[in-house]
Amino acid sequence: MLSVIIVNWNVRDLLRECLHSLDAGRGALALEVIVVDSASADGSVEMIRAEFPWVRLIPCDENVGFPRGNNLGLAEARGDYLLLLNPDTVVLGDALAVMRDYLVAHPTVGAIGPQLLNPDGTVQSSRRRFPTLATGFFESTWLQGLAPGVLRRYYALDLPDDATAEVDWLVGACIMVPRAVYERIGGLDEGYFMYSEELDWCRRIVAAGWRVVYHPAAQVIHHVGQSSDQAVTARHVNFQRAKLRYYRKYHGRAAAGALRLFLLGNYAGQLALEGVKGALGSKPDLRRQRVRAYAAVLRSGLPPAGY
Repeated sequence: MLSVIIVNWNVRDLLRECLHSLDAGRGALALEVIVVDSASADGSVEMIRAEFPWVRLIPCDENVGFPRGNNLGLAEARGDYLLLLNPDTVVLGDALAVMRDYLVAHPTVGAIGPQLLNPDGTVQSSRRRFPTLATGFFESTWLQGLAPGVLRRYYALDLPDDATAEVDWLVGACIMVPRAVYERIGGLDEGYFMYSEELDWCRRIVAAGWRVVYHPAAQVIHHVGQSSDQAVTARHVNFQRAKLRYYRKYHGRAAAGALRLFLLGNYAGQLALEGVKGALGSKPDLRRQRVRAYAAVLRSGLPPAGY
């Protein structure tokens, strides 16, 4: 049996499309679908109960976050294979069986991910190498354009999109693992709330001796950021705090401390720049929105998530 765990927060219509695609693509697979709903206010729970009675629903009283939500689902899952799937995805064709069959045929593989596609059919970046400390200072900061070599390695841009490849980690929109992996290393680290949890999980999978594989013979459409876009300021804070948790956990307190100071300085510089642009009359509504977001990040202090 394949167990699919979906953590949902206020993306009812996309979740409906996702569930329809799972039903259409199950083929001969014995399929169990578990939806953990993080206190959605858009009627998601009612929709599932009315339209998908075959789905196992775990409603929560609060937004439990991605790692804890998946762990709640994993604890209830009965399948020999386990798939973590975002609600803003559409599984194409027989992608479920393709990934499951690859794991059956390759017992040294501990995690597999499909080729993720944008809604327009273009290929989405979904496989990575483990970040170095340098990556932390360049990725998603104002320095990003200054280190093409560092980021080329990190984003695995040397690998062709259409070839199966061993990688270090996979974007968490769609990751399948054998039950033996979960039983050996456990679930996601709940110290993260959103972001970097799949990086951490894959690092633990690799450390335990398994391989991680990108397999483009399976394809899944991914509507990026449909949950996080509902809370832009929180997205900034959660992303950077998760990043800092990862670096503290795997690179040490001093490295994380230096990166934290750099990130705070980065946001202070962005806030000042947006303020100047707003004062000069450039897109004032956008500038005010960004100033509010960056000021909130600075007020948070960016302590590493879970510390």
